[in-house]
Amino acid sequence: MSLNEFFSIGVSRTLGAHTFQAQEIKAFAAKFDPQPFHMDEEAARNSVLGGLCASGWHTASMWMRFNALDREAAVANWKGEGPAPEFGPSPGLRDLKWLRPVYAGQTITFSRTDLGHRPLASRPGWILLDVRGEAFDDKGGKVLEFENALLVKVGNEPA
Repeated sequence: MSLNEFFSIGVSRTLGAHTFQAQEIKAFAAKFDPQPFHMDEEAARNSVLGGLCASGWHTASMWMRFNALDREAAVANWKGEGPAPEFGPSPGLRDLKWLRPVYAGQTITFSRTDLGHRPLASRPGWILLDVRGEAFDDKGGKVLEFENALLVKVGNEPA
């Protein structure tokens, strides 16, 4: 199995889906994003958003959860020669956009597209993987999008 086959370059992959419940939205907001439209139904109804909605950071965190679980499963099922790729840290993300509110009761589906990779001259045996993350509501509307990079140890296999 080549790295391009392992990463399925250019192919969108569904990571999972999550229904955001009012209590979890409030709990996340209380810890990390204490704004009224994330914590109080009445304040949210009277806000520009018109209803209780999840923090964008909450939505992005759920994407990360599903992504990490998917990567873990992919490594466990590695069928290539040599050691399985080892996912490392991310040097950052670009163009993070929360395009629509995620309201209490909505089910959001998360996806990832691996866009490409290149070897890192400064770290032999490692590549930089470019990824697009997205999330969609139950009507197909995009609620989240971003691009990020990820360091991946691939041993001595040429990238």
